[in-house]
Amino acid sequence: MSEGATLDQEQIYQTLAAEILRFEHKPGEVISEHYLCQRFLLSRTPMRSVLQRLQENGLVNIVPRKGSMVTKLNPDIVGQMIYERVAVESMVLRDFILGCTPADVLRVHAQMDKLLKLGRVFEEDPEHFEAQLFLQTDYAMHKLWFEATNKLFLWERLSGVQSSYTRFCTLDILEGNNVPDVLSEHAQMLALIDNRNVEGIESLMRRHLYGGMRRLAGVMFTKYAGYFEPLP
Repeated sequence: MSEGATLDQEQIYQTLAAEILRFEHKPGEVISEHYLCQRFLLSRTPMRSVLQRLQENGLVNIVPRKGSMVTKLNPDIVGQMIYERVAVESMVLRDFILGCTPADVLRVHAQMDKLLKLGRVFEEDPEHFEAQLFLQTDYAMHKLWFEATNKLFLWERLSGVQSSYTRFCTLDILEGNNVPDVLSEHAQMLALIDNRNVEGIESLMRRHLYGGMRRLAGVMFTKYAGYFEPLP
């Protein structure tokens, strides 16, 4: 059924970006401009503007006379993003623990409760588990220590849509079964906060953020080889 009667260009962009990030359009898949125009009841010129924006954000490559191809994940970029997050977030969490207020701690606990609730859905009713909502709730907990330490600019840089890294995190949830690990590691972060303990922050953050690499190591270049760019 056509969706274009109720969607403008911004909404179409958000719809397609979300579908790509959820792997509804697989890496390497070609999405035809003709199909999109029919689906959204949009003429070619504005649809090309939408596709151009998707290309600018690294979600598609526009190939002349072939269509728009969903980009593959770059494992080197994923690794560098994780490296950056470990380095920055270890320092930010340390600053948070040393300076947080009781209200800050309560907010972290409240966010952890939301994460645990989603974890129960994963265990009891996996068909209704929403991977993107789990990832967003995970990110919202991390955001709290950036917010409390006045480092939101850094958080926006680290957490903004990164074509390869964002999809890698989603794939980790869908395939790597990361929910138990994430809940356990967030509980350990919460214990550090409650005890005002800054020992072991970097090792915990390294284990937490590199967990996807560990969990997906056996399938990245076998089952999902078509999703990733080859290593140099």
